[in-house]
Amino acid sequence: MREKKMHWTSKGSALLLAGALLALPGPLTAPPAAAAPGPARTAAGPAEGPDPLDFAVVVDQSASLAEKDLARETEAAALLSQGEISDRSRAAVIGFGSSEKPGQSPVNEVCPLTVADAAGRERLSACVQQLGRRDAARMGPGTDFPAAIRQAVTRLTEGGAKTPAVPKVVFLLTDGKLDVADSPEYGTDRDTRQSNGARRLTEELARAKAAGVQIWPLGFGSEIDRSALTAMAEGGHRGACSDIPGSVPHMRVVGTSAEIDKALQETFAAARCARIAQGTVGKPPADLTVTIPPIATDGSLTVAKHDPKVRVTYYDPAGRKVPVRGEFDGSTFEVSGQDGPVEALRVKDPLPGRWRVHIEAPEGHRDREVAVRAIWQGRLRSDVTLDPASPRAGEKVTVQVRMQTRRGVVITDPRQLADLTASAEVAGAGFEPFAFKLADDGRAPDAKAGDVRFTGTFTLPAGATGDLELVTRMAAPGITSDRRPVHAQRGPDVPVLTAGLVVDRVTVNPGGTVRGTLDVTNNDSAPHTLRIALQDQTPGAELAVAPTSVTATAGKSTRFSFTVTLAAGTALGELGGRVAVVDAGEGGTVLDTAFLDVLVVAPPTWWDRWWKAVTGGAAVLLVLAVVAGIRIAAGRRRRDLTGTTLELRDDGRSLHSLTIRRGQSENGTFAFTVDEPYGEAPMLRGVHGTAASTAHVLRRTTSGELLLRPGGGNQVPVRAGEPVGLGEHELVVRGARVPAPRRSRGPRRPGGGTGRGTDPGTGPGSGLGPGPGSASGATGATDGSDTYDANF
Repeated sequence: MREKKMHWTSKGSALLLAGALLALPGPLTAPPAAAAPGPARTAAGPAEGPDPLDFAVVVDQSASLAEKDLARETEAAALLSQGEISDRSRAAVIGFGSSEKPGQSPVNEVCPLTVADAAGRERLSACVQQLGRRDAARMGPGTDFPAAIRQAVTRLTEGGAKTPAVPKVVFLLTDGKLDVADSPEYGTDRDTRQSNGARRLTEELARAKAAGVQIWPLGFGSEIDRSALTAMAEGGHRGACSDIPGSVPHMRVVGTSAEIDKALQETFAAARCARIAQGTVGKPPADLTVTIPPIATDGSLTVAKHDPKVRVTYYDPAGRKVPVRGEFDGSTFEVSGQDGPVEALRVKDPLPGRWRVHIEAPEGHRDREVAVRAIWQGRLRSDVTLDPASPRAGEKVTVQVRMQTRRGVVITDPRQLADLTASAEVAGAGFEPFAFKLADDGRAPDAKAGDVRFTGTFTLPAGATGDLELVTRMAAPGITSDRRPVHAQRGPDVPVLTAGLVVDRVTVNPGGTVRGTLDVTNNDSAPHTLRIALQDQTPGAELAVAPTSVTATAGKSTRFSFTVTLAAGTALGELGGRVAVVDAGEGGTVLDTAFLDVLVVAPPTWWDRWWKAVTGGAAVLLVLAVVAGIRIAAGRRRRDLTGTTLELRDDGRSLHSLTIRRGQSENGTFAFTVDEPYGEAPMLRGVHGTAASTAHVLRRTTSGELLLRPGGGNQVPVRAGEPVGLGEHELVVRGARVPAPRRSRGPRRPGGGTGRGTDPGTGPGSGLGPGPGSASGATGATDGSDTYDANF
């Protein structure tokens, strides 16, 4: 290590000249962001913001560090000062080395203790950059831990009792070991200076412990003395921000300086009971993302740019560009460090979800990866109910706590409260304050495990004489409680009034109502007027209770019904708040309370109400239409005469045949005539139009029966293969499905006449012979397309 130190001191006159210039009086020596110590902490901070923290970032500037290591330390210090989530916190940045010759100091306080509000963070962004400029004339190359811790403790404890309740923390970055062998401050004998330095370090740690200052060492590299870092962590104040493991000061070591920005932010989060959300990395131009959970109420998005030329734009989970300062959609924004290597956007009440960070840079400034992270904390409001609301001395009281964020988001997912411990403290006149635990484990008195309702019991001491105050405390990584006290009154030894509220747990639409009942027993001799009121409503909810007051009859038990009506514009989601019954005549004593367990959902649409009936009716109509179509088609097929062959005979001799082709049978009928040309054999010919009115007609019924109406006469049944009289000829029908002949009935001849001139369908003057405009009939057998269809 001494070789590294000698190498640093011989780098040349350039550094010495720069140091001499910095030592000159006047504006040149005054860092613009740290010209004067920050003002005392303002008394009026955000009432519900995160708790403040006083911290000092102490950075090793010894000769053992390479230039890149020092640059990374500088950026890590900037991440802490810019990423702090409370604007009431104060931060100081101190570099340290050693003092080995006249004009040198072991410490370099680059940033005095500065309030981390909007202006203060800009000052911190500028002054922290001085860590990257080492001056051999003003600081030696050794590693003086005692001087560094002494300087930090002194600055953090200035003002004494002005800020006694604010935690004070030192974050120390180093790559080496205690090295004061060349520091005359530790004695004239070089051989004893190291042991004197170790003894002085023990004394400074004891001073830190007495002053309530925590020490969180972070080492990097291979030359780290782990035992010394552990001693520093354990030698300071051992207080913690909560009972969570890991919030007690402890040392941490990483391999290289490239890891210290992430490690230091994680250490910082552990020290102030916050959480770190790791985002993505990329070179500009790029879109980086980081996710903020629903439980977060305060946070900072830190962007390690390395290069001030990188420009950053922020978009919320809804894809909207957010302002760098001011309010937008219920959130408050404040950016700092835009002109430095580290930029941060502080957000109060952030919209939960995935945030997008867009980075751009000019040519020549795009070679380094940019990383985004979010440090956040959830400060939860607690809705507390006491049962009974006004307990008597010696009475057992059940306490139930439900939590929500400042945006009014009721926490219903137990995973968001993983590892949470909850407790409550009761104080009042006539007894010593005491604490008890709250649990969500399903064991009595808790009703159900995992419903995010923490329950506990206590017995009010017999000596309680007046008002009571209950404060709930929650502890989990990144979660704190608002610690608002809940006030109650000690009830009379014999209760005059007892009341029980029950509110329906329902799902309603905006504009709907929630029903409830109030059971009251009045043991007094006079009636009491009770008010029914709404408390701790979800922000923006417009609720109305009716009736607002009831009268409890003296000496009786009475049940009252009431309703809570939601405004038409009520937002969808879990509805927070409570219903309380108050005795109006006894100074407003709360007799009982009940949570509003109401889920508000969108009203059903017309389709939501009737879709089953509509789809069912449509299905029935479709089935009926299909059945009707099938029956009609089946009827048409049964009546179709396509493929049926008519054969004209005379005394058993075939004279002519005609096969009915597709399309010639209309509505199951076929009209035809018997033409008898002079000197030629009679022929069958199909006809249509007006000529069909006096022709012979063959018809098939829907039952498949064949009927023949000869030339306008009476219809007679026809059976397949059996001849039927047609004037002086016979007609045989073949190739069609017709009812089989009945055994009890033999072949019969139609009664339409058997002789020439007696059949109205034949003979001279019948009008059925060939003539102009008549259809030409088919003779003989048809081709395959017109023959009988087997599927007919």
